Amino acid sequence: MDEEVQALLNNRTWILVRRPTNTNIIGSKWVFRIKYLPDGSIEHLKARLVAKGYTQVPGLNYTNSFSSVIKATTVHVVLSLAVTNKWPFRQLDVKNTFLNDYLTKHVYMEQPPSRADTSLFIYHKHSDIIYLLLYVDDMIITCNNSSLLASFTWKLNYKFATKDLGPPSSFFGLESTTTSDGLFINQLKYTRDILTRAQLLDSKPIHIPMIVSQTLSADGLLFSNPTLYRSLVGALQYLIITLPDIAHVVNSINQFLHSPIEDYFLAVKCILLYVKGMLHFGLIFRPSAAPSTLVAYFDADWADCPDTHRSTSGYYIYFGGKLVSWSAKKEPTVSRSSCESEYRALALTTAELL
Repeated sequence: MDEEVQALLNNRTWILVRRPTNTNIIGSKWVFRIKYLPDGSIEHLKARLVAKGYTQVPGLNYTNSFSSVIKATTVHVVLSLAVTNKWPFRQLDVKNTFLNDYLTKHVYMEQPPSRADTSLFIYHKHSDIIYLLLYVDDMIITCNNSSLLASFTWKLNYKFATKDLGPPSSFFGLESTTTSDGLFINQLKYTRDILTRAQLLDSKPIHIPMIVSQTLSADGLLFSNPTLYRSLVGALQYLIITLPDIAHVVNSINQFLHSPIEDYFLAVKCILLYVKGMLHFGLIFRPSAAPSTLVAYFDADWADCPDTHRSTSGYYIYFGGKLVSWSAKKEPTVSRSSCESEYRALALTTAELL
């Protein structure tokens, strides 16, 4: 907490003034978090001072703001470029996060109660290139010039008081390992946490995530613990970042969050038991002879949903021979022919390529 407040004071984030009258005062609170290493041990304790934005009046005293969160596809593409070109990596952590901008109006906030897609940034000049991926206050930086990378990270630390973590080993919830011929990323700790929550960590794994002939329907006995169902399905959504082979089945179970039935939860358990056997699997990025080649594959299953008769579209996109983007989603409208559903899949794939 002391480091957080000191950093805010050093950056001149606010000026302490007398409490004004007839003015909306935004509250503040402390948010505490424990950051863990990939092996489960504690890395450090983190404190964040945040504004209670929900007390503001829509249309009167606020506009939209956001925390930059990088897309998984962008991470894959930049990692692919860096590995192919053998560029160095650096990982940085901003010690405190706040909106870096000049405000045109006064904003009043209470003192701390305990104390009286853009997330990709590119620099390109002459032959020098820097890619910076931002996920709230975590950064991954790669550059084709080692001396420029060192100079850039030093300037970032001077401006924002960052912590240089060296080559990335754990970032954005992912774990990375440098191999002799590339970079391997997976989500081992995250996967174990999901299995522990579902009490399946010691269970025997299976070889398929879902029975091929099984089609989920909205009919059946309601599941007794819908909160657990939604929690596990939400966790599986993030696991797709490194396990593209479960994208289709996770999309299937994600369509019934509002009222899950017993059969849906059995399907979730089936996926988790499959994931148990994939603990040490992930994505590998190796140098490519054609680093800028884009290849896409797509398909559509016509009217496969028994309740809505909507089709499911899916695609896989390779950049420089490395898988960087994938999706499997139910189409928003009913297609009147298999040809129409295929065209929708083609349109979705083309949009993602562009």
